[in-house]
Amino acid sequence: MSDTAPVIVQTQGSIGRLTLNRPKALHSLDHEMCEIMTDALRKWRDDASVGAVLVDHAEGTRGFCAGGDIRMLAESGKGDGKEATDFFAAEYRLNTLIKRFPKPYIALMDGVTMGGGVGISVHGSHRVATENTLFAMPETGIGLFPDVGGGWFLPRLKGELGMWLALTGARLKGADVQAAGVATHFVPAELIGNLKSELLNADLSHDAAHLVNTILAPRHKPAVRGGFSDNMEMINRCFSKDSVEAIIEALEAEQDDWAQAQIKVLATKSPQTLKVAFRQLREGAGFETFEENMKNEFRIGWRQVRSADFQEGVRAVIIDKDQNPVWPSQSLENVSEKKIEEIFSPLGADELTFE
Repeated sequence: MSDTAPVIVQTQGSIGRLTLNRPKALHSLDHEMCEIMTDALRKWRDDASVGAVLVDHAEGTRGFCAGGDIRMLAESGKGDGKEATDFFAAEYRLNTLIKRFPKPYIALMDGVTMGGGVGISVHGSHRVATENTLFAMPETGIGLFPDVGGGWFLPRLKGELGMWLALTGARLKGADVQAAGVATHFVPAELIGNLKSELLNADLSHDAAHLVNTILAPRHKPAVRGGFSDNMEMINRCFSKDSVEAIIEALEAEQDDWAQAQIKVLATKSPQTLKVAFRQLREGAGFETFEENMKNEFRIGWRQVRSADFQEGVRAVIIDKDQNPVWPSQSLENVSEKKIEEIFSPLGADELTFE
């Protein structure tokens, strides 16, 4: 494949390699990239000569993958929403393919890893963070929702860490990404080149998972504590409540500087999206299969991309960049349970399907 392609697909030794190559957009995903990755993974899944998959980004460029094509989603949402929902379908099928991939899937999260970038890394078997990694699910700040499997992996992090990350859009940096369980390994960035070389030169045709672990082990610097650790008791206490309103009340009762800072952050987010994300994670925690979660997220995405809050969030954050959204949903009290039920309701013939 040409080195101008948005994803460079190569087979090197017994590794199938996917290199994200859209540097001007910090390698953010678009529909074409999802299709390229899906086609390659389906081929390698059934190819006995490929023992593992390596996902990285083009050398000399920033980011790992900063998200998805938000402008396209907003423009589509203003109309019939078809292009947006076609993208969601392609992206969510890719997320599911990664989750179900039967061979080691190694994502080198050496840079910004947000939104769509999380979806092509966190569901893989081996997720490698470096000191350059910046993880976040910032969707409540643009009126969308923490998708790409956020309803599955976030509530399965320790305690209520996932709910805190989903509602506030808090960022984790470097070793904190591994301490949180988002990454499986932390490797100093100066060792990434050497790690790639050894993986690409290894014979992974047999016992690939063991060999990948053996190669990673001497480079892995495990994080004992995360920067969030001092606040974990408060996170668990406050973010375990049964509604967003109750979470805010619990934070107010703490009379703590960190808790007050979280209240201020939550006040800047889309009220509708806060309620959507809360229900998404609570429901996701109870799903028995990843596919069930992704069908739920597709229903949410179908509605949210057309929502007034999403249009306003994109205007404020991406188009005008005034960082001052005036949310049409106005307040948590103004978002009715009926509205939330509508967002989560089945789509009938338009439900997400898998191969």
